[in-house]
Amino acid sequence: MQSQKDNLRYSRQTTIPGFGNEAQEKLKNASILVVGAGGLGSPVLLYLVAAGVGKIGIVENDTVDISNLQRQILFTEKDVKESKLHKAHSRLEEMNSATEFVLFEERFSSENALAIAKEYDLLIDCTDNFPTRYLVNDVCEVLKKPFVYGALHRFEGQAAVFNHEGSCTYRDLFEN
Repeated sequence: MQSQKDNLRYSRQTTIPGFGNEAQEKLKNASILVVGAGGLGSPVLLYLVAAGVGKIGIVENDTVDISNLQRQILFTEKDVKESKLHKAHSRLEEMNSATEFVLFEERFSSENALAIAKEYDLLIDCTDNFPTRYLVNDVCEVLKKPFVYGALHRFEGQAAVFNHEGSCTYRDLFEN
């Protein structure tokens, strides 16, 4: 049930034909795991929180580096050498107090991936390395969860959804 505050906050998206309050309620009840809070993870996290996703898990174990500030828009100069995870959490929590955050200050690895991912409806890979991307794919395949993938290289970008209702997996497109 939408509160009056929620009705005002999300009115720009709930008035879109075909979206409405029912879709907003689905976002509020959704749980999404974002692996990586850097160049791709920053805008992804900002928009998920702004849209009203109810629960967001963040996996990140790196620190903010000044050389990344031009694309990692969650962070500022005063965040340099600080934990990306904790700085991202602090900023995102200020944006939307209704979002529940679960923080994983560790690498997404074969030892922890299944345990971390099992509680989420959807996983979004925002990393910049292939081993993690393949691991996210494999975990989603095992757990039968959709996997949103994005990648940037210079002036090119790719985005896709894998493992959704029997669709292909990342490995089907990129075998190795």
